[in-house]
Amino acid sequence: MTFDRRITPFRPDLADEKLRGQVEAERFATGTPMRVAVPYASLHRHPSREAPVDTQAIMGEGVTVYDEHEGWSWVQLHDDGYVGYLPSEALGEPGPAPTHRVGAIRTFVYPGPNLKLPDLGCLTLNSKLAITEFQGDYARLATGGWVFAAHLSDLDSHESDYVAVAERFLHSPYLWGGKTSTGLDCSGLTQTVLTAAGIKAPRDSDMQEEQLGTEVEVRPDLGGLKRGDLVFWKGHVGLMLDESRLIHATGHSMTVSIEPLAVAEERIRKTSYGPISAIKRLG
Repeated sequence: MTFDRRITPFRPDLADEKLRGQVEAERFATGTPMRVAVPYASLHRHPSREAPVDTQAIMGEGVTVYDEHEGWSWVQLHDDGYVGYLPSEALGEPGPAPTHRVGAIRTFVYPGPNLKLPDLGCLTLNSKLAITEFQGDYARLATGGWVFAAHLSDLDSHESDYVAVAERFLHSPYLWGGKTSTGLDCSGLTQTVLTAAGIKAPRDSDMQEEQLGTEVEVRPDLGGLKRGDLVFWKGHVGLMLDESRLIHATGHSMTVSIEPLAVAEERIRKTSYGPISAIKRLG
């Protein structure tokens, strides 16, 4: 049986209890529920800040902790199932259930309900927050601090146009494994904007290509496309802004950029990514 290491909580010495009978491990555990308690934290493949980063976990996201050692927690993220190592200091008790999410691409946290106070940091789009009260234009977080209430959305309130959300990230820097406006990669952008629209999406482009939408013919002239279509290469993904332009987080410019699909296709197919592998349309 083959398991995807990215989403399978398995090590030779430890595995999720749910995998008992499917894998051989020295011991099995059900894990402990925790929640991300910092604006965001990188999920590493190994317990080291120098280890490769697969994705980021953001404020309020639930995790299951299977192991903790020397300041590192081996976890599985609840939202997309990714497995890896987070700094233990980034985690806290589950606490009150989230009531809202951040609807702006970023918002500041203040020590009080006043924009003139020095900020305590900023939160990114889709961060999950438990709000305890509203005072004027501000909302108090159960974890401490205040945010501008107009930057929040109810948990069950979603964006109607995920491409418009992507446009709000225009010129944000490219960051491998990133999922915030301070840096994000191609599949991180896609997952983030779909999440804002209430569409559950896996993390990496190969998973997105396999699991999202229905196939659209890749015509020689690249015609017949619509706003919101997802264009995939082997290792890259972008979203169609309209019938001819693509928005994507790209290492070519190291930013979220808009360019003609024909221009991007001609450049990308000459790289290791090769030609377009699929175009998918969401329902």
